[in-house]
Amino acid sequence: MSTHLAAFLTGKGQPLEVREKQTPKPGPDELLIDVKSIALNPIDWKQRNFGFAVADYPAVVGSDVGGVVLEAGSNVSAIFKPGTRVTAFAPAFFAQGAPDYGAFQQRPIIPAVNAAPIPDYLSFNEAATLPMAFATAWSGWETIGVSRTTAYSPSDKQGLLVWGGSSSVGTAVIQSAKLLGFTVYATASAKHHDYIKSLGASRVFDYKEPNVEDAIVKAGKEDGLTFQYGYDAVGATQSCQTILKALKGSGPAHLASAPPLDPNGPTPEDVETKFVAASTDDKVREGQFSFIFNTWLKEKLKKREIVPSPKIQVVEGGLHGINKGLDILKAGVSGTKLVLEL
Repeated sequence: MSTHLAAFLTGKGQPLEVREKQTPKPGPDELLIDVKSIALNPIDWKQRNFGFAVADYPAVVGSDVGGVVLEAGSNVSAIFKPGTRVTAFAPAFFAQGAPDYGAFQQRPIIPAVNAAPIPDYLSFNEAATLPMAFATAWSGWETIGVSRTTAYSPSDKQGLLVWGGSSSVGTAVIQSAKLLGFTVYATASAKHHDYIKSLGASRVFDYKEPNVEDAIVKAGKEDGLTFQYGYDAVGATQSCQTILKALKGSGPAHLASAPPLDPNGPTPEDVETKFVAASTDDKVREGQFSFIFNTWLKEKLKKREIVPSPKIQVVEGGLHGINKGLDILKAGVSGTKLVLEL
């Protein structure tokens, strides 16, 4: 087909409009995807409402898709044959809203390094929940210096703190940290504790409880754990720093923050805190994403060592339901990933 439907941003703060656009051809290292499912992320409503990371209008944004390869570029056609079922990370943020590269359409262009084949047991809805969460988790590990080859055993007593364990990024961080061999402590609402433990957390704490920081420090000391690393998925920088400072070993602790850091926030010398971001260098980022998607995610899905998370809530209407979905996401969801079916 020469045209397909896309949900366009026509201006800052304007609702998305669904209309036809020309279907592009993939370049040598790119894929043309027939999208079956789209997952929503907080960055999506921020791009709609505030024009964040949008260079020009009309724009197409969105990041997370599950779908089928329609066409593969000449350099990647041996790996991604037409008909291959994939999970894929549309580069809308890096492309600054360029219409061919956003997820909110039937047939986006996606770099092959941003895609992983999915096993038959995985649904397209489940596949759509994976890309941004695991890309953000792994970007965090690389930002704070956790090696790809990290392989602790329980006897190493290496703890890792995850604040916001029931968020999309938090669940990906817990699963990847567990596979790296960390003993994972996480925070979440009490109703999510069993679920978070099922993903690999050793202990889960209710962040709403008074003195939760003291409770985590006490547990860490009882378990004899050292916490050199932490991951803040939701914006609780000071609490994370307090806990890491109390439980770190020799040298500074390292904290990754998925939300942007407050320039006026605390900066303790013994807890190095960094905002999570993939490299701005295109070649370096391609290498990062190739590892995450073409290698790590592909292997872990095949071995069933990770599961799609958190739990899926389908928003009706396909592309026409995106504005409703973004409004729900902006209002706040807990332990839920919003997905649209095309």
